[in-house]
Amino acid sequence: MNLLLPQKSLVGIGLYTPAEAARLSDVPASRLVRWLKGHRIGARFYEPLWRPQVDLGDGSTHLGFRDLLQVKMADAFIGWGLPPQRVRLVIERAREWLGDEHPLATNRFKTDGRTIFMEVVEDSGDARLIDLARNQWTMRDIVAPFMKQVDFGDGGVPLRWWPAGRSGGVFLDPSHSFGQPIEADSHVPAAILAAASLAEGSVEAAARAWGVKVSSVRRAVAFEQILDQPSAA
Repeated sequence: MNLLLPQKSLVGIGLYTPAEAARLSDVPASRLVRWLKGHRIGARFYEPLWRPQVDLGDGSTHLGFRDLLQVKMADAFIGWGLPPQRVRLVIERAREWLGDEHPLATNRFKTDGRTIFMEVVEDSGDARLIDLARNQWTMRDIVAPFMKQVDFGDGGVPLRWWPAGRSGGVFLDPSHSFGQPIEADSHVPAAILAAASLAEGSVEAAARAWGVKVSSVRRAVAFEQILDQPSAA
């Protein structure tokens, strides 16, 4: 269900503009908007791949935390070679099967995904889907790397995402700072610590100014540098 809510009610949901989501997911903002708003090619209009979590009522596009995770998974399937329309069908069937608007963002998809793909094959006959449905290891190759970066709660609900891996020390949690990247030890937004290192002239000075460990500032700086790298997309 999408939510038309004041900002204070977005705690636990997260809030990202397409530009912010693109920077975090490495999926172009224009593609995110097409997925979430729909798009027209000639006379044909393609409906959104799913309904975003957030509707601020101003006609703009925003994503919630679970939208962001589903974006990563959908992009992984497209990168593997599935056409967007096949990904759309997978999302629709997974939504029906799992009873969740963001099925690719749940860890239940890790185990039930193979069954969902087999059901999709019955309608599509797509050869690559057949390979995927019959080969559990192929499914694991696509799903498992991302799932390892996510902490899940009861019912397979995603709680935290470690976009640079757990060793990177930065997480996204919709209950903290509307889902913005947080340095794990200090619980200070990574962008703030990285900016402080520039303003103060060194990571050591920034650590003193914020009363955190030097390692926390270094992790924040490293994370921001990863996000600033040019996308290969």
